[in-house]
Amino acid sequence: MTDALLVLTNVPDRETAEKLAASLVGEHLAACVNILAPCRSVYRWKGALESAEEHPMLIKTTSERYSALELAIRVAHPYELPEIIAVPLAAGFPGYLEWVAAETRPPKQ
Repeated sequence: MTDALLVLTNVPDRETAEKLAASLVGEHLAACVNILAPCRSVYRWKGALESAEEHPMLIKTTSERYSALELAIRVAHPYELPEIIAVPLAAGFPGYLEWVAAETRPPKQ
């Protein structure tokens, strides 16, 4: 078992995704963020069937940094109820996982 997490969220446009990714990596909350191609999401919201184009984001972090990362996403996210899902990584290339841990350590003050 590893301490690394894959966090998923969707945002409405590329500009929002790029700003959020830069902020999360810049604040050492994420080691890397992949911004994926737009997709179509279909969901029920407040009793109505909705459909929207969204940009999925794959965010690599650690369980230690998850709370701060979630808060940063919630503050910056344009949705009233953003999807924020963390998936623990059962295994991974050790060198990469060490890099994720190193890149998400808060900078020394």
